[in-house]
Amino acid sequence: SLYDVERGKMEREVRLSTLDEALNPSWSPDGKQIAFAGLTGGLSDLFVYDLEADRLDRLTTDPFADLQPVWSPDGRTLAFATDRFTTDTTDLDIGQYRIGLADLSSGQVRPGPGIEGARHINPQWSPDGASLYFIAEPDGIANVYRADLAGGAVSQVTDLFTGVSGITETSPALSVAQQSGKLVYSVFRANGYELYTIESPQGLAGAPAAPPAGLPRAPLLPPVERRNALLADLLENPGLGLPRGTEFAVHPYHAGISLTYVGRPSLVAGSNQFGTFVGGGASLYFSDLLGNHNLVTALQVNGGLKDVTAVVGYQNLRNRLNWGGTVQQIPYVTGNYASGLDTFNGQTVFVEEQFLFRQTNRDVIGQVSYPFSEVQRIDLQAGYSNISFDRELRTQATSLLTGELLIDDKQDLPAPSSLNLGLGSMALVYDNSFFGATSPILGQRYRLEVAPTFGSLSYIGALVDYRKYFMPARPFTFATRLLHYGRYGNGGEDPRLQPLFLGYPGLVRGYSYGSFNGAECLPPPSDPNACPVFDQLLGSRIVVANAELRFPLFGVLGIGSGYYGAFPLELAVFGDGGLAWDTANDPSVFGLNGTRDPVFSAGVGLRINLLGFAVAEIDFVRPFDRPNKGWIWQFELQPGF
Repeated sequence: SLYDVERGKMEREVRLSTLDEALNPSWSPDGKQIAFAGLTGGLSDLFVYDLEADRLDRLTTDPFADLQPVWSPDGRTLAFATDRFTTDTTDLDIGQYRIGLADLSSGQVRPGPGIEGARHINPQWSPDGASLYFIAEPDGIANVYRADLAGGAVSQVTDLFTGVSGITETSPALSVAQQSGKLVYSVFRANGYELYTIESPQGLAGAPAAPPAGLPRAPLLPPVERRNALLADLLENPGLGLPRGTEFAVHPYHAGISLTYVGRPSLVAGSNQFGTFVGGGASLYFSDLLGNHNLVTALQVNGGLKDVTAVVGYQNLRNRLNWGGTVQQIPYVTGNYASGLDTFNGQTVFVEEQFLFRQTNRDVIGQVSYPFSEVQRIDLQAGYSNISFDRELRTQATSLLTGELLIDDKQDLPAPSSLNLGLGSMALVYDNSFFGATSPILGQRYRLEVAPTFGSLSYIGALVDYRKYFMPARPFTFATRLLHYGRYGNGGEDPRLQPLFLGYPGLVRGYSYGSFNGAECLPPPSDPNACPVFDQLLGSRIVVANAELRFPLFGVLGIGSGYYGAFPLELAVFGDGGLAWDTANDPSVFGLNGTRDPVFSAGVGLRINLLGFAVAEIDFVRPFDRPNKGWIWQFELQPGF
């Protein structure tokens, strides 16, 4: 991808379909070509892409590693790191990286100047093209060196105890400005990377390019007095201990899935006033060796056959176009309970009634996902859904005189007719967020989705979910989110569909189902069954806004080391707001005189990483639109990352 820094926008994207990966791009001096190391078939070679001709040229084709190419100021030569001069491929004798020079006109590759026996990486040209800077470690400590191309003389530029360091052993850690000649290098220090600059690197040259003979190399310490070369010989012998190739049969890879993970099984048995019950479940995950084919099965039983949850899903990740499908049955049960005294056959009895409303979704869904890049993709889904409804009333009456069960009745009540729906959706997804131990701390995420539904009901579901995380001062993260979801169309408010609810923990905190009681309802005289404080959270369309300042508590207090300190505990100060409405209840914001007002809450929360298995969150919330409620607390347990 070519990014215009001045305008702050993506200029062009070049697709290299024949390569697995492209690394370390380098612009030609005239800005018309880009050289890079390309990975294909597990081997790295040098490539040049011509921007004007839209042509990819391959410069090297061999089993040697060719990395970190950089263009000379005159545009005639590429300097790069390679093991072609030190590796013997016949007996797996892998040598050190050296600097190679590739003549672009002839295609010839010759070794550049360097230090015998040392590893060389990350070459950089001086502005006049007369010398090369690179990172080498003749004494086991990586430092910057400068080599004169005409005479081959090598001199040391830096002398660091810990060495010049990138993220990995061979990562670039050095850069030279092609006009001023200023040199910049990175050093790992105090649990992080720091950048240092040298205005005139040639002025610091003069230190010996290699340690005096006879001194032990730094990686082989301690002890200093050791003089034998046993450890050095072993380190230089990569073939020692490897089995002969004839000892093991070689077979082509064939994908075959096998059991890789078993979810925690559960089994519950008990009894109550309505009888005995048995419940439990388990989940099984299957995959092939490369993770390209994945199968998940799950079964959960909660009483009778009507309350069986079953899921079978398959995902194919072999190619860039990912696809899969899911077949599932999921019951959703809600209801209420009432009790009181009554008279039956002249006796005073204690009556208990349990009303159950069951919605069962049976779905067959296929999905396709195509990634445009590592952070952006498009998701497509299509399928069929059958939604059935069931209502039942269970009644028991017990004599207060004898304790005898006089009534034990189960009655099926009239239920809404079933729904048969065709489903479809298209979503654009972006996610470059960086997750910490408990939550994202940098980046952004969004999902833009349109989901038409047709059949027994017709409506269009629209989702906009945008989240942004930025760090104004380390280690404080400011997180924001804006979300809208709505069902638009004639069938979007059918009473057979569950209304959208603002009070879920991931939306507006402080308004969850279990936190309400009858004393809060205060129904108006016109509708004695209404509960305005709760009804304002329901609708066919919702808007939610969240803002949160989060930081690692122990890290801020300096208890322990690292970003999170002694323990991954995150403290968050948050504010939530939301609005739910439908066609019968217009919103009353932005100057509109509707019947639905937004709700707000604020509070503090604690998130704890439970050894990677889950993240537990405890929130202490003050809901502002519940006058009879003060501070309340909520608990949520999320699966581990």
